[in-house]
Amino acid sequence: MSVMGWTYIFVGLTFALYLFIAWISRVRDTKGFYVAGRGVPAIANGMATAADWMSAASFISMAGLISTMGFAGGCYLIGWTGGYVLLALLLAPYLRKFGHFTVPDFVGDRYESNLARCAAVVCAIFVSFTYVAGQMRGVGVVFSRFLEVDITVGVVIGMAIVFIYATLGGMKGITWTQVAQYWVLITAYLVPAIAISFKLTGHWLPQAGLGAELRPELAGGENVFLLDKLNQVQHDLGFQSYTQAFTGSWDMINIFCVTLAMMVGTAGLPHVIVRFYTVRTVRSARWSAFWALFFIACLYLTAPATAVFARYYMIESLNGKSEAELPGWFVNWRKTGLILWLDNGDGLLRYSSGDDNEIYRSGNLSSVELGEVLRAHQQWLDSSGGAGADGRLDLRERGLSGPDRDIIVLAAPEMAELANWIIAFVAAGGLAAALSTASGLLLVISSSVAHDLYYRIINPRATERQRLLVGRGVIGVAVIIAGIFGIYPPGFVSQVVAFAFGLAAASFFPVIVLGIFSRRVGTVPAIAGMLCGISFTAFYIIACVFFKMPAWTFGVLTNGLNPQGVGVLGMAINFAVTLSLTPLFAPPSQPVQDMIDSIREPEGFGPAVDIDEAPEH
Repeated sequence: MSVMGWTYIFVGLTFALYLFIAWISRVRDTKGFYVAGRGVPAIANGMATAADWMSAASFISMAGLISTMGFAGGCYLIGWTGGYVLLALLLAPYLRKFGHFTVPDFVGDRYESNLARCAAVVCAIFVSFTYVAGQMRGVGVVFSRFLEVDITVGVVIGMAIVFIYATLGGMKGITWTQVAQYWVLITAYLVPAIAISFKLTGHWLPQAGLGAELRPELAGGENVFLLDKLNQVQHDLGFQSYTQAFTGSWDMINIFCVTLAMMVGTAGLPHVIVRFYTVRTVRSARWSAFWALFFIACLYLTAPATAVFARYYMIESLNGKSEAELPGWFVNWRKTGLILWLDNGDGLLRYSSGDDNEIYRSGNLSSVELGEVLRAHQQWLDSSGGAGADGRLDLRERGLSGPDRDIIVLAAPEMAELANWIIAFVAAGGLAAALSTASGLLLVISSSVAHDLYYRIINPRATERQRLLVGRGVIGVAVIIAGIFGIYPPGFVSQVVAFAFGLAAASFFPVIVLGIFSRRVGTVPAIAGMLCGISFTAFYIIACVFFKMPAWTFGVLTNGLNPQGVGVLGMAINFAVTLSLTPLFAPPSQPVQDMIDSIREPEGFGPAVDIDEAPEH
């Protein structure tokens, strides 16, 4: 059976499963809609958290980053995993004991201010929409290749599926759907990794294959380690050694900043934090964090091996090939426009770091723009440079040189010539990863507007039915906006997601940590710190990415601070502003100070605040 046939089967079956779970999990009250009735077992919540966490960035793009960046790409893996340690130690148990539905709920009640609640809502929506753009982009990439539809059509299909199961079941439906999605995505990730590892090295365990020798028939009869072979190939083509540390713009300070931003951003992401409201007890919240780390590690410890396997196959299968010799995987992916070959006239495809590099990505171009580039380049070739424009130069000016990072994992099974069903199953896994996170983010947006703004501020007398209606309506609007971001993304998947982490690090992490561990920080300092942190971070990212502002060097950075790491500075500004203003303003009221003491006490020693008993402010 063809890849497309298998894809229809796997995607159809998994989508039917998600919709079935949503139908049987549908809810009729806000407690079920926002926190799944607080009855999710710890191990199930760990699986759901892992699926919620392992988005399109983890499944589709993280290995692509490691594959193209080498050593520097490890900053994403370390940062995203290490963040769960912070989350488990500093935030999750305390927020669960506090109760309530959302992060803005905690901010509003802890700082005794609806203005603080509104500031937190703005930050939550800003972070969530930035993050969800990457998920919709991932859905479009999968559909465009495996079902041969336009990326826009793929995004619309994904929007429809998410809307149905998010609005029907709320957090309850999303939780159990994410449990199913975890098993789909982890199986789809591990099966090809295991198969490729055995094919290249004879080891079934991908982590062992990463450090093993290539099969003799692949190394000309010699005993050569896979990483040594890849380093040599990279060197021969003009690249840095794959395992070399701190190269180019990815110096030590930038890698440190991006890693820390990813780590702290993880602990401040509202769609991750809200998962710990769904369990029964504080003890379950701690165990949820443990299980989430375990389930996440199954994929994250495999990603470096997948990245190396794909890098090896990509270079070996492409470099020096003519049009007639191009491998089938390249021909298939070229149809999506995510990887292109623009000839320089010699008829051979080059994979190198020099100016003769002829492999490009065009995922950020519209079909019209891409057509203009290709026509101009063909005219340039036909006239031997006398007319038209060299499309390679045009793409370089747009920052689009090099293959699209988002195709590495999805194309790896095709590069290795694995069975068609494995190739199709990977597509279903990629969709599961993107949709699981998108649904969690959409619920955060819904709860921020429907619960924190509508119910807690605008209409405190709203009935359960009214609150559910508003919540579901907000999801519908949010799905449309998310789809627009997916069709016109501000970057590749992991880059967009990394920006969301920086925004979360600069806004939520300081205000939550200080809210839990400081009895002195009051309303005005917290609001000022949160707004200063996220404003600075958003300004730097937007100015650098969209308006081409030179990255700031601060007198010590040769290449400037990467926008993906600027969240560390935003977090520092947040802490500095908050702590410097704290002595100038009144402390929280005594009831709030008592609440802080209560949530810091071990379980059983102080009453947990429940949403039904929480005072209105």
